[in-house]
Amino acid sequence: MRQKPTILARDTVASSRLFKVEELQLRFTNGVERTYERLANKGSGYGAVMIVAMADAQHALLVEEYCAGTDDYQISLPKGLIEPGEDVLVAANRELMEEAGFGARQLELLTELSLSPGYMSQKIQVVLARDLYPESLPGDEPEPMRVERVNLGELSSLVQHPQFSEGRALAALYLVRDLLTQRGEFSL
Repeated sequence: MRQKPTILARDTVASSRLFKVEELQLRFTNGVERTYERLANKGSGYGAVMIVAMADAQHALLVEEYCAGTDDYQISLPKGLIEPGEDVLVAANRELMEEAGFGARQLELLTELSLSPGYMSQKIQVVLARDLYPESLPGDEPEPMRVERVNLGELSSLVQHPQFSEGRALAALYLVRDLLTQRGEFSL
């Protein structure tokens, strides 16, 4: 395993309610020094969850919400922050209830994904939710979220949808499709 560069200096160059931009002065093992910037966790960084909620053996739930980053309404998987002291699976079920109006009797932590590890420190836990039942909780969204279904056998057409662009969500959907196929629970 390669030795990580030495951090010579770390400064916060910008900060908001949610984000912190850090500038890192690094020295690599070969002596080369560089300055990197990254979007770092603000505060204690409890993390986030993204839920692949299976409505049935073929279909996962997507939600539509306004996304300030793209200044557009996007469809993606339900997701949200983990509250202080909250278990990942409990957070996943809570976010599913808040955003999609369903709870899950079966929850399984699958993996952890990052969005852009060269520039961001944030990671998200991917959870598979099954055996859904109707259950709503009030969330922090300013308006109700519309719920859609996507057939796991038609993921290649999902990337053509003008409102779908989140790479982490696409990776999570393919991961679940492959996992369920390996388990003999899904076939194309």
